[in-house]
Amino acid sequence: MTTGAPTHPYPARPRRSRLRRYLPLGLAAWLVLEIWLLTVVAGAAGGFTVFLLLVAGLVLGSVVIKRAGRRAFQNLNEALQRGAPPSRGGGNGLMMLGGLLLMIPGLVSDVLGLLLLLPPVQKVVGGHAERTVDRKLRAAASGSLGDAFQQARIHRPDGKVVQGEVIRDGDQGYGTGDTGREPRPPLTR
Repeated sequence: MTTGAPTHPYPARPRRSRLRRYLPLGLAAWLVLEIWLLTVVAGAAGGFTVFLLLVAGLVLGSVVIKRAGRRAFQNLNEALQRGAPPSRGGGNGLMMLGGLLLMIPGLVSDVLGLLLLLPPVQKVVGGHAERTVDRKLRAAASGSLGDAFQQARIHRPDGKVVQGEVIRDGDQGYGTGDTGREPRPPLTR
């Protein structure tokens, strides 16, 4: 009789990140808020006014996206003609995001989209996004391959290792081919 660590039929699942846990709840709350605001405005100003606001947001958002996309393409084309690497965003990405938010039906998304069209807001949001991306890239680059394997082992507390050999389809049926060893027959049950 051997004694060892108890094995569980189902290994423990890794914990969900905060974003994956709260994003669906936040989207549902945002949707409820948008619908409630549309009904409040429709009650105060009429349904036709709400319809005109939604159509105006759709048209303005499509114009903004088209203009920002055209400007981004012109900047890329000029950079390629000069032979220089393309410059960083220049606010075109935030302009496109603002246009997309304008196109989404709702008043809160329209206000956020209009805010993203303002240059001071673009500068603040763009600087924050750039710092966040740089910090995440530095954190990802600081780890090594050994750290990744150690992280993978943490999720399997029993530490079981299965020895095996990779056999590719192009290796004349089985074996490793160029290592000088004799070919092995395929594994069967």
